Amino acid sequence: MEIITCPHPTSPKCDEPQSHLGEVPAGRRGSGILAIMPRFEIDVDPCDHITADAIGKPGQRVFYIQAFQDQRTVTVIIEKAQLNSMAIGIEQFLSQLDEQNPDLSEASGDYVEEVMRINPPVDPLFRVGEIGLGYDKDRDMVVLFVKELLTEEDDPETAAVVRFWATRTQVRMLARWGVEVASRGRTVCPQCGQPEEPGGHFCPKKNGRLH
Repeated sequence: MEIITCPHPTSPKCDEPQSHLGEVPAGRRGSGILAIMPRFEIDVDPCDHITADAIGKPGQRVFYIQAFQDQRTVTVIIEKAQLNSMAIGIEQFLSQLDEQNPDLSEASGDYVEEVMRINPPVDPLFRVGEIGLGYDKDRDMVVLFVKELLTEEDDPETAAVVRFWATRTQVRMLARWGVEVASRGRTVCPQCGQPEEPGGHFCPKKNGRLH
């Protein structure tokens, strides 16, 4: 099965390499060399539902991606900046797919907020360090794959991986809702661009005075 992948969803263009996700490179199979494998790999295929959300007060929010399949729930932690970048990358990726496949049906981004919310408690598997996108043309399915954030001492090949397989409509709803979630944080100071606290903040543009 050939899958077009874009490992950097924030980039406006992608070379669109073809890869087989989750396989050990051919040179490391049956060669007598011990292959270093991820701690675990999970495929949520297909997602009955996929969303992102933030839990907590502004300034203390934790952001998540969560998907359901049957009775299984898979959750990971992401950063606000990653959520923004992912949303932009999804829209760009879907636009590229539309250009390359003009016969595809339109993927709606209309969502219902109550359906997209994540309710605590949550049990995240790991914090995300890398996000990528892929597309299986035969199935007309998008794969959102996330890799675990590791420390500098860890071998990057051991990072856990989760692949969320979803329809184009599901990921477009995820993107549109993700933008809305990210925008609901603290207000930004018009002078310095830094987040404002409820009691104000010390603005460097105002010589550090409380503003």
